[in-house]
Amino acid sequence: MRKGVKDLKKIKATILIALLVTCLTVLCGCTTWDNFKAAFIDKQDTETTIQIGVLEPVTGADSKSAEDEIRGIQLANKVHPNVNGKLISLVFSDDKSDIDASETAAKTLVDKKPMVILGSYGNVYSLAASPYIKEAKIPAIAITNTNPLVTANNPYYYRVCYVTSNQGDLLARYILESQNENVAGVLLPSDNDVALAEATAFTDRMKAETDDDDSIAFYEEYTTGQKDFTEVLQKLKESGVDNVILPGDYTDAANILNQAAEMGLAVTFLGDSQWESEDFLKMLNEKVTSSNIAFVQFFAADNKGVEGEAVTKERKSFLKAYAEEYGTDSEPSDAMALGYDAYFVALDAIDKAPDDATSEDVNAILADPQYSFEGATGLINFNQNGDPIKTAYITTWKNGKMATIYTVEALK
Repeated sequence: MRKGVKDLKKIKATILIALLVTCLTVLCGCTTWDNFKAAFIDKQDTETTIQIGVLEPVTGADSKSAEDEIRGIQLANKVHPNVNGKLISLVFSDDKSDIDASETAAKTLVDKKPMVILGSYGNVYSLAASPYIKEAKIPAIAITNTNPLVTANNPYYYRVCYVTSNQGDLLARYILESQNENVAGVLLPSDNDVALAEATAFTDRMKAETDDDDSIAFYEEYTTGQKDFTEVLQKLKESGVDNVILPGDYTDAANILNQAAEMGLAVTFLGDSQWESEDFLKMLNEKVTSSNIAFVQFFAADNKGVEGEAVTKERKSFLKAYAEEYGTDSEPSDAMALGYDAYFVALDAIDKAPDDATSEDVNAILADPQYSFEGATGLINFNQNGDPIKTAYITTWKNGKMATIYTVEALK
């Protein structure tokens, strides 16, 4: 064998031994596979990825309720996993269905410096996280939070669903626009401030549009947990009102609907997005018909009553992706569609920001009064509080399924 070949083999062997020694040295310092993985495999050039934080109760009492928000985010990430040529990395932080833990989870998440944060399910967890998000100047998008305090006084917090009080306004618009009714009623719990805010928004819209203080011809209160509604329903019957807003706990609402049906009242009761729950449907007796129910929904899985700008490309993409992932035997929930939209709003803002954008640059895009995005749930704009100005749907339960009966377009 020629000398040059022997020398080359010796050089290769020396290099191989050196590499093995290096690896052994490193592994001695990394006593577990997890340490080795963190030190080498996970240590990638951060410029090749963009982090979107996900703050959600992955464990604990509220984890089941948060599932659809998370699934919507993950489905959107599967459909579109990159932006500006960079991979999107979803960084989860578990607030454990606990207020104290949510503060720690928020702090841990902002320390990782994601471009945008999505979540959390549960108003109280988002409220606990809010100061850390504001201090870090990272825009956050709540998905199903309906408490106005989540976005109030925080220029970095947004939401993609209507607050509860706004839903009262939407229900009044349904009565005025679709039913051509100028008179309605209110039935609410006397000890519920959120229900009062919803009822107030309803009455304000009715009175403003009709220019008539008598447009609310029936106004009665009851006590949360009350069992017998005979007396108040008799007053409703005598009032002759055909449409009544019924804010508050959906257990009370179901009891009222059942007793009204037993009395033969041909009244439509108007509810908020809580009524989309199948638990609510199961509480209703067989005498309650679709004509007795109308409630706000943020996403219409069926195509009935959905027209105009509500039929967006993203809506079709969402339904297609959902069917491919979960089949056609079920329909996506509001929370899942809203989680999907929250991800795409974040992606859209990142895409519109400069290539070397910071979180503050992305926030400036979302805060721009001209910003808009056509998502699966319709056209989305944000007002000065970070709350959405968007499409909503009025829905009923019919033969065990939700059926859209009217589209309420966004009003700026």
